[in-house]
Amino acid sequence: MAETELERAEKRYAQAKARLQALRNREATRQRKLDTRRKVIIGGALFDLAERDSSASAMLDRLIRNLSREQDRKAFADWDAPTPDPEMDSAT
Repeated sequence: MAETELERAEKRYAQAKARLQALRNREATRQRKLDTRRKVIIGGALFDLAERDSSASAMLDRLIRNLSREQDRKAFADWDAPTPDPEMDSAT
């Protein structure tokens, strides 16, 4: 049985819709990866600053103590916050 013009159009529409959804999914994945990368970079920069600046170290300590999710706090349970070298501390 031959496809009608309507059936062919519906098939093309479904394929186009699937391609569009795949593109949206790829873009969402790209955005999530970029967001994660930014968070890692900022976190590393904050840890680095906390090693040099007592104010940043205190802020980092407060941030960790005030984490709302238990599982997030557990990640820092055995972690020692960086302690600035007094000679390098930019707050003094």
